Amino acid sequence: MDKKELGVFLRSRRERLRPEDVGLIAGHRRRTPGLRREEVAVLAHISTEYYSRLEQGRAPRPSGEVLAGIVGALRLTEAESDHLHRLAGTVPRLSGRHRREVRPSILALLERLPMTAGFVMSVTFEVLAWNDLAAALMEDFEALALADRNLARRAFLSPMPPGATLYGISDGAEFRRHVVAELRVTLDRYPTDPAVTGLIDELREGSPEFAALWERRDVPGASMLTKTFRHPDVGEITVDCDSLTLTDQDQRLVLYTAPRGSRDAEALALLTVLGPTAVGSTKAR
Repeated sequence: MDKKELGVFLRSRRERLRPEDVGLIAGHRRRTPGLRREEVAVLAHISTEYYSRLEQGRAPRPSGEVLAGIVGALRLTEAESDHLHRLAGTVPRLSGRHRREVRPSILALLERLPMTAGFVMSVTFEVLAWNDLAAALMEDFEALALADRNLARRAFLSPMPPGATLYGISDGAEFRRHVVAELRVTLDRYPTDPAVTGLIDELREGSPEFAALWERRDVPGASMLTKTFRHPDVGEITVDCDSLTLTDQDQRLVLYTAPRGSRDAEALALLTVLGPTAVGSTKAR
């Protein structure tokens, strides 16, 4: 149980709610942002003293029934509920280090996918494997140093012109928020992995935006279903975005496709001819 983080997370979720969000009357003399502790306690069917101790990091581990009450009182999403349970110590954490080896069958699959930009990503946003179309759409990962194949590091620490985003994606700010939220969950699961803790420390020190987003303690929301890239050679390409979890390796297989016959599908077909966006031929690794 991480008492300190649990308390901070509860407070952050409480302060974002307005009384009217939970059917309460705001009144005129409300100094506390969001709900009051006693209001959350009433909604969760627990004592105000116990809830206050939870926020202060002084309470013992809450029961499943108490957590369920708090989830309902704070209107937590499924992802936020999972995060709450991890902080409370009711979900086992993974020990050791996250996996970086990609199964040979997945490498072969990447090569066989027709008209699909695909890559495999670790829980720290490191691109571990990719196919030629992914290299053409995004960049030639083969030409990059290993450290630069990390999309979190690229999104927050790479120098870019004002208003520019990684790969020209239209949802750059949302992607960066997603990265921070996912890395918080990753830290929950791999709290002793130096690759995880080191990356987060590097991002917090090197990016004020990352540091500010980290303090918000958000957890992942709904996944993006489409994504638009601004490619230097073929212009804008809007693709369907599917992310599949490789459970045994704790990795993500990300697939970008376009509807058959669409202008975006034609742009992807052109990219298969143009090849990677940097010098060098890219294969799944």
